[in-house]
Amino acid sequence: QVQLVESGGGLVQAGGSLRLACAASGRTFSNYVMGWFRQTPDWEREFVGAITGRGRSTYYGASVKGRFTISRDNAKNTVYLQMNSLKPEDTAVYYCAAGDTIEGFDAWGQGNQVTVSS
Repeated sequence: QVQLVESGGGLVQAGGSLRLACAASGRTFSNYVMGWFRQTPDWEREFVGAITGRGRSTYYGASVKGRFTISRDNAKNTVYLQMNSLKPEDTAVYYCAAGDTIEGFDAWGQGNQVTVSS
């Protein structure tokens, strides 16, 4: 089982940027599809995006496409979420996740609060 530890959240003004990182330990990192999800203040869980094991393909939710970018460094066992042009509605707890496929995430990070002020 892979263990995930996130970092990089915080408070930012609308229009600003933040980068989240998720460090993995355990099994071979490049075997995993890595994803990002968020849970909003009204408890909705939303798919943010995902990246395949070797980073060849990325997928994004409609609300973040064009503003957020997922990348990974397999040598560092780390996946990143670069968030630009942040909006107040991006305020949420962000979770990274790992799985064998994009349909099946079964390991989760602890969550990281991102707050965007207007």
